[in-house]
Amino acid sequence: MADPQSSASSNVLTNPSWERVQLARHPKRPHTLDYIQRLTTNFEELHGDRAFGDDHAIVAGLGWFEDRAVMVVGQQKGRDTKQKIFRNFGMPQPEGYRKAMRVMELAAKFSRPIVTFLDTPGAYHGKDAEERGQGRAIAQNLREMSRLGVPVIVVVIGEGGSGGALALGVGNRVYMMENAVYSVISPESCAAIIYRDASQAPLAAAALKMTAPELLNLGLIDGIVPEPGEGAHADPDGAAESLRSTLRKALESFEGMSQRRLIDDRYEKFRRMGAYYAEP
Repeated sequence: MADPQSSASSNVLTNPSWERVQLARHPKRPHTLDYIQRLTTNFEELHGDRAFGDDHAIVAGLGWFEDRAVMVVGQQKGRDTKQKIFRNFGMPQPEGYRKAMRVMELAAKFSRPIVTFLDTPGAYHGKDAEERGQGRAIAQNLREMSRLGVPVIVVVIGEGGSGGALALGVGNRVYMMENAVYSVISPESCAAIIYRDASQAPLAAAALKMTAPELLNLGLIDGIVPEPGEGAHADPDGAAESLRSTLRKALESFEGMSQRRLIDDRYEKFRRMGAYYAEP
């Protein structure tokens, strides 16, 4: 009988999907604030949901991307232990999603394009978050983002985990950094449910098809942002410049689009997902 530990080790060594998961979680990988610093000028952060408090796992504010005024919303994990605790390890609570929606509604009011950065293992699942309406907050974001009359550009910069990421992910264009991952569930949780063994996460990662090339092939994203050298963690400036080019082209493609067309474009994009038909 095969040794489970030996099998797991073999999966790690031969599994490109698991390698991408590790790169997406690299401790030096650029986070939302790193990209905001490199891509925007005169960024002003906005705080609070006007109902409960300010969630530090989500950063939101207005700034300038080159010659365009934009609204930026993203999940922030933190770097060292103190920052990670402050940012709740990048896991937003209901007030974070409400803050994000408040800021996006401001963007729609003042006709500013929205750029969102996804980088979370998932929404915070603590009892207090559930008591404050975590599921409702995520659902409302999904509904209201679909109705925004301004361009929405989504970029998965690290981990795109479950509904916690999708709550900021209803965009006209969805891009992924080359070594990012995007999935309905983490590989560890999937392995614990399907294989009854969290150590089989590498096997689950391959089955989930969560890497950028796989999702592009499935038509779930619109493009891949190349990363320099060994990855974004090795050259954050190079990664930011690569993303700058993608954002510039995306914003240019929406020039002259009416509000109705922007909403229809977003609706049609998501309606196409998961539509598979077999020949009779």
